[in-house]
Amino acid sequence: MQRICVIGGSRYFGKLLVQRLQAAGHQVTVINRGSAPPPAGVEHLVADRNDEAALTAALGSHTFDVVVDQVCYTPVQAAIAVRAFAGRTRRYVMTSTIEVYDPATAALPAVPSGTPVPEEIVDPATWLVAMDLPWHDDAYLQAHYAEGKRQAEAVFARTGGFGFAGVRSAHVLGGGAQEFTGRLAHYAGRITRGEEITVHAKALPTVFIHHEELADLLLWAAAADFTGPVNACSDGPLDAYDLAAVVARQAGREAVYRTVTAGEEASPFSLDRHYAMSNARAKELGFSFSHTTDWLPGAVDEALTTEPSPTA
Repeated sequence: MQRICVIGGSRYFGKLLVQRLQAAGHQVTVINRGSAPPPAGVEHLVADRNDEAALTAALGSHTFDVVVDQVCYTPVQAAIAVRAFAGRTRRYVMTSTIEVYDPATAALPAVPSGTPVPEEIVDPATWLVAMDLPWHDDAYLQAHYAEGKRQAEAVFARTGGFGFAGVRSAHVLGGGAQEFTGRLAHYAGRITRGEEITVHAKALPTVFIHHEELADLLLWAAAADFTGPVNACSDGPLDAYDLAAVVARQAGREAVYRTVTAGEEASPFSLDRHYAMSNARAKELGFSFSHTTDWLPGAVDEALTTEPSPTA
């Protein structure tokens, strides 16, 4: 049994993670703003992680073996966490994102198209951190999501106060209405209604992970002792056409496509640049991934169930 703190953990795969940690016999503490209570038997500390004084006060004399941070988006938030958890934990796991590899958001080393992107392409130990950017501005943060995650990883990687691991998650699907980004629902809805899926002329593949598999990986990462970034994605990249084909097959309808013009926004997961991740490091460390085609039809069925049927 370990004492494990989860920051966030009130929805989607974070909620599943809390349940899995508890089922595995760990002593679990959840820190969030109080919007949703954790399961019975899980300690709940209410604090805004952006308020350092409030966070420190809520922690009191608590110490943990591991902290799993589900909701860190900026270097400012990371720096607050570093100070608040100094001397309180031996290990810190942050949920990061595939978006850190997006070449449209940063100058990154080139990777040949079709080659799965390894973790070392973005090294948090060497990434420039700029605390003075307007990270507290929601519009700025939304437009600089990938950079915020890169810099947050960099702050943790340089602390030296605890072992740090960054889990760079692929695009998360599954769970029907729980999948709050609505990206799979976009495909389910448009194909069900006979509406166009907008795609790039040459849509490049990306990688995905089921929300339950990501919860399992975070559970594994919390108990492991590796440090540094690790990519989390199921085997089997898909492009927008592949994804739409699965949705169309499950819906019993035909997918209709329209190629976007230069600069026009396309459907989610239609990419005109390459940054599909490699999951080789996680496998070498001992985690076994499913194949995307193992779970995608079921995830599509969930999305179709929550999508209203087309009118006659």
